[in-house]
Formats: sequence, C-alpha cells, structure tokens
Amino acid sequence: MEGTAASATDRPDPAIVDFVARSHLVPRDNEARFERLPGGVSSDIWLVRAGSAAFCVKRALSRLRVAADWRAPVERNTKEAAWIKAVGAFMPAAVPTLLAEDAGAGMFAMDYLPPQSFTGWKGQLQHGQVSLATAADVGRRLARIHGRFARSVDAPAEFATDATFRAIRLEPYLLATARTHPDRAAALRELAKTTARTKLTVVHGDVSPKNIMIGPRGPVFIDAECAWYGDPSFDLAFCLNHLLLKCLWVPRATARFLAAFDALAQSYVDEVDWEPHELIERRTAKLLPGLFLARIDGKSPVEYLTEDADKDTVRRVARSLLADPAHSLAEIRRAWADELGHRAARA
Repeated sequence: MEGTAASATDRPDPAIVDFVARSHLVPRDNEARFERLPGGVSSDIWLVRAGSAAFCVKRALSRLRVAADWRAPVERNTKEAAWIKAVGAFMPAAVPTLLAEDAGAGMFAMDYLPPQSFTGWKGQLQHGQVSLATAADVGRRLARIHGRFARSVDAPAEFATDATFRAIRLEPYLLATARTHPDRAAALRELAKTTARTKLTVVHGDVSPKNIMIGPRGPVFIDAECAWYGDPSFDLAFCLNHLLLKCLWVPRATARFLAAFDALAQSYVDEVDWEPHELIERRTAKLLPGLFLARIDGKSPVEYLTEDADKDTVRRVARSLLADPAHSLAEIRRAWADELGHRAARA
C-alpha cells in the first residue's frame, strides 16, 4: 500500500493512503500506486491503481487553490458523496459510482472515468466541438435530477447546507463582485438574497463544462461538493453562463455556442414540472448576468479570458443587464449576440 507513482514531493497525505487501505479497494497482494489528478481547485484528487483496479479518492481542502483568500468548510465532501449516492439510485448513468466513504476524514472513493471512454465537455468546447445534442442532453438530464429531488421528502433536511453554499457560491461570486462594482451592488446582493431564500430542490452548485464528462451513456456530472437544497435556477444559469463566455474563448464557434445555449435552455425548461416554466426562466435570466460578471470580477475568474478587451465586453453586457434585467433567456442570448456583432463590426 505504500507504493506511489507520484514524486517524493508529491505524495498523498498518509491519511489518504490509510483510507485506501481501510476501504479494501485494492486487491490482495497488489501495491497501490497514486497519481495526483490535475485541476483540483477545491480538493485533493488522486487516481489509485492496483493491478486491474483503478479508482479515484477525493478529499476537500479548507483553503481553495485560487489567488483570492477563499476558504470553505470541508464537510462539503460528505454532501457530495450523499448527492452521488442519491442520484445513482435513480439515474446511475449520470454519476460515477461511490465505492467507499470516510465522512469523519472528509474523503471518499469513486469510479475512475477513463479517458478512452469519457471525454471532458470543456475539452470538446475548447476545440470548437459544440454538439447541440450534447447540450440538450445536459439540460434534460439536469432537469430530471432536479425534478426527482424536488419530490424527495428527505432532501430538504439532508442537503440543508445554507452556510456552505453561501461560503463557496454566493459570497465568492455575487457578493465579492458586488464589492468590486458598488454601483451594481444592490442588484447583486438582491440576487444573492433571492437565490438563498428559494427552496425547491437539490442544486449541484457547480454545473460547468469542466465538471461534465461525456460518456457512452450520456453526460456524467462530477464535483457536486456544493450540493444544496435551494434554487435550481442557479445550476441552469451557472451552466449557460459558460456557453456565453466561451464565445470569446473560441470565437469561430460563436454561432454554435449560441445554438447550444438555446438547446440546453429549452431541453431543461421542457422538463420542469415542479414550478411554472416562466418562473424559473425569469429567475435564471435575472441571475445569469450576475454570474457572468462574477467570472470576470469575482473570486473565481475564468482562466481563459485574459485580455482586457474580452473582460470589458463581458462587463458591458453584464452591467447593462443588471441595471435593466431581462425576463427571458432569449433576451440574454440576444443582448450577448448583439454585443458580439458590434464588436466584430468595430474590429
């Protein structure tokens, strides 16, 4: 159990090695090899191989790996495990399988999704591979998960993680951005307040392309450590936000990103059965500009927009929509498409 594929300065914490040993996930007489997986901003994630076995171990960090001082309760790890178990019970194709858990140590083990079978959605989008069918599948599957949790009598108590959600979502995104834009602070604080008090279903909390793997049975959602019983419009807005931002990252695919925005939004709204369609669309349309601006001026800016001109383009549209809110997602899409058209004309 002591062998590792990592370097001497990049070995797993002994607690992780001990967890793997206690979980009996390594076949007898096999040595475990540990490899740190990249991209862990909020957690330590290790790939463990032993003989023919391969699985991942995840442990939440108390201080996230971002430039700003961003801290979060490590207890969120147990809620991610609970979310995986709950979704796996009714939609196993949408999540990795949970293999073992140590709630006290704040870590769990789950299936490894091998790259030969599972492709990161973010990687596809980065290369301009924008499938409208995939976008529709993401929206449809997300809405069905929300719908199932909305009918659960246990979910409100099990996922009552208001303090954690505020610490790792509302504060670093909406409230931190409000401090950067004092003339839009009232609108951003009101968005945070509305989101916090809307209690309808269990929210994943980080539905971004980097946390969606496209596999042989459709989209697989990972990294649900922000799981919270609250407002489903947060998940929808959070994901749609990325499709808009990527128009600046991969300009040649702008038309396809906008079409994917429409496909994901429509497939999601078509599945909503826990509240009137127009209500969740209106909340999403109001929230999206706040998240749009937050990915430039909040505590977790997107890493791929580095040019001032790109950032200012986002600020222009987001600030305008915060001052004069849209009532539909079509209005959001139109405002963004118009801005991109004007930008192209000026170039």
